[in-house]
Amino acid sequence: MFPTFLIYNIRMIARKIIRICYVSLFLVGLAFSIAGCNAVPESGKIRVLEVKGNIVPVVADYISRGIGEAEDEGDTVVIITLDTPGGLLDSTEKIVKSIMNAGVPVVVYVSPHGAWAASAGTFITVSAHLSAMAPATSMGAAHPVSVGEEMPEDVQKKATEYSAAWIQSIAEKRGRDPSLVEAAVRESRSFTASEAVEKKLVDFQADDLDSVIKQINGRKVTLADGSEVTIDTEGAEVSRSDMTLVEKILQVITHPNVAYILLTLASIGLITEISNPGLIFPGVIGGICLFLAFYSLGVLNAGWAGLLLLLMAFGLFVTEIFVPAYGILTTGGIVSLIIGSLILFSESEASMQFDTNLIIYVAIFLALFMAFLVWAVVRGQKRKVTTGQEGMIGQVAEVKTALEPVGMVQVEGELWKAELDEGLAHPGEEVIIQKVDNLKLYVTRKK
Repeated sequence: MFPTFLIYNIRMIARKIIRICYVSLFLVGLAFSIAGCNAVPESGKIRVLEVKGNIVPVVADYISRGIGEAEDEGDTVVIITLDTPGGLLDSTEKIVKSIMNAGVPVVVYVSPHGAWAASAGTFITVSAHLSAMAPATSMGAAHPVSVGEEMPEDVQKKATEYSAAWIQSIAEKRGRDPSLVEAAVRESRSFTASEAVEKKLVDFQADDLDSVIKQINGRKVTLADGSEVTIDTEGAEVSRSDMTLVEKILQVITHPNVAYILLTLASIGLITEISNPGLIFPGVIGGICLFLAFYSLGVLNAGWAGLLLLLMAFGLFVTEIFVPAYGILTTGGIVSLIIGSLILFSESEASMQFDTNLIIYVAIFLALFMAFLVWAVVRGQKRKVTTGQEGMIGQVAEVKTALEPVGMVQVEGELWKAELDEGLAHPGEEVIIQKVDNLKLYVTRKK
């Protein structure tokens, strides 16, 4: 038998141990709870952005918005599928800055098969943390080209030097070959997918998006703040962030072909409204198209000389309607239209020019449209008036009371006071109305 005091001490010690365990467990649980509250939950989501077409302001806004949302939602990685023939320098700079300063890994994937990352696309591809290309794709040809007007030689040289230095600095930051990207700017050099991988301009080739996701898994990248991140795509959800409806519309109307067609539709609508006031619908449509065309041409930095010549053509077309120039003004308008169209984007890179065949189609259509419009106006002016007092001129009237020279005649069942120009007309004879003055007819004998 143990002494009573010993048993009592053992119980006290056990209670203290239990209390210490309870307190320890509570503190550990509290620590985990605090840590859990402060930790940023990882969504494990892969955000996919799709860029197809020219690099214009709305595309730059779309990419910046997508990267910003990925940062806010803690996405694992952003993948940009790219297929572009080039675009505007300002928009390219905005996209490159968004990628270089992103708080989430950004991967650029040139796809699908046959796609290209030309000109502006080269800068975007090189700036990504990781880049990939699908088979049969290409990149390069990034020599700077003026937009809307011819660059003086010294300005062209400065632009080339700036672009070459800029893409070299981007390549050095991403561990790519600066000399090769410099050649893409200075010499417009291009690279196939296999060449780009071999020369380490891009990281790898991938047949599809699934292949990209598998190949970037486990790769380490360094973000703008200097932190090193390991990309983990195991079991990650793929989420596509498409453009909004407004962004899609703005991207469509900022295509050079669409801008030119909008300007043509604006001209047709406004000319129709001016020649036929009160129709309203052509004027409304023409006005809307005109504002959209000006927005598009402003975004595309169209040349002022070409735009002024197009407006001059519009003015000549309108003047033709009101001045009997026998087609001379229309001919001048067509010539002004063709010359203005040719120089509108004459110094732009190929991706920012519209199809020259479109000029021929528009010129022929406008010539036929103006010919029809002038014919309709002239025909309307020559048409005999058939209503009101003017419509009575030339009609046959029957004499009811002798015209000596004043008497009464009947026209379409109505009696009118009439005056004969010469001689005498007896009742029952027919006379021709020559003039209408108030309620009196001036007539002559029918021969």
